Amino acid sequence: MKYAKRMSEIKASEIRELLKLTEQPEIISFAGGLPAPELFPVNEIKEVCSIVLEEDGRKALQYTTTEGFKPLREWIARRMNDRLETAFDCDNILITHGSQQALDLSGKVFLDEGDVVLCESPTYLAAINAFRAYGCSFLEIPTDREGMVISELEQTIQSCPNAKLIYVIPDFQNPTGRTWNLERRKQLAEISARYGIAVLEDNPYGELRFEGEVLPSIKSFDEEGNILCTGTFSKIFCPGYRIGWIAGDKEVIRKYVLVKQGTDLQCNTIAQMEIAKYLELYDIDGHIEKIRQIYKNRRDLAVQTMKETFPDSVTFTNPQGGLFLWVELPDGIDAREVLKICLEKNVAFVPGGSFFPNGGRENTFRINFSNMTEDRIVDGLTRIGNVLKSFQ
Repeated sequence: MKYAKRMSEIKASEIRELLKLTEQPEIISFAGGLPAPELFPVNEIKEVCSIVLEEDGRKALQYTTTEGFKPLREWIARRMNDRLETAFDCDNILITHGSQQALDLSGKVFLDEGDVVLCESPTYLAAINAFRAYGCSFLEIPTDREGMVISELEQTIQSCPNAKLIYVIPDFQNPTGRTWNLERRKQLAEISARYGIAVLEDNPYGELRFEGEVLPSIKSFDEEGNILCTGTFSKIFCPGYRIGWIAGDKEVIRKYVLVKQGTDLQCNTIAQMEIAKYLELYDIDGHIEKIRQIYKNRRDLAVQTMKETFPDSVTFTNPQGGLFLWVELPDGIDAREVLKICLEKNVAFVPGGSFFPNGGRENTFRINFSNMTEDRIVDGLTRIGNVLKSFQ
């Protein structure tokens, strides 16, 4: 059987493979970026399901437009305008199957074989896999505590004529948890305008800020229409609905609509209508505040446990929000070898090497703190700490 060339570039997601293993109840898993299931509003969803079917069941069970359910797109546009200082209406929004589909569609819209994606180093593993399927390569731009180093980005662009797309996660980045400062957001918009390169601003975690100031989106500084931004209900509502969106200038979004029509025609009609009905009837801000408080407590507990149990030679981030901590081990310690022993002790995390598109930095790993209960956070991180001590 002869496969497309792209199949040789597509690798199994290390995270998804780990999740298969960590479904075993005895495993304490810090591997997936999973929301806390006890926070899903199950009873409220039961009610909105019934209301949607009773009020407009035939519409809910029918096809809808590729763009998505209009009242939901209108809500998203208002939300982004209020929080991220954008200027959208519903026609700037395309509903997608989670923000992950927005990444795949971006590859279809922008990338030809041989093109180059510029990204943070490290960056989101599933974005690497999504873009790589379209035959691109990656140039990693160094990052520090304030985000991507913009001077390095500009030098790279000047030396790389095939640079086609800049991919960034400015709020509580996956995997590091870091957040870009305001000046670098402005600078990236200026760079995008100066060189005519599209920017994809991925923002699945922005609503999950525990402290500090909400910063405007990179899109809010866009004067040329080159910047697109994603969002999702997966982290603030329920991931099982698989409803997210991509937002941008209307001309660009129309191109996304065309490629989505060739992919799946549309997202689930009834799921969109149920989310819209929930947003109409219930206080989403109150729900998000409950999530924030629990995740903040879990982050605080994770950081405190790591301070107490990890060797002093190990460093880690303390994010202002989101789902992840990033751990750096001394040079020469391979996180994959650490993971092998940790799995024997029924605890899991994601080794960091997979988050670097061009390899390297195997002395890193990612910890998710949102999904485990407080007692399991302490138990699991203490086990990891004891394993790390054996590598000293």
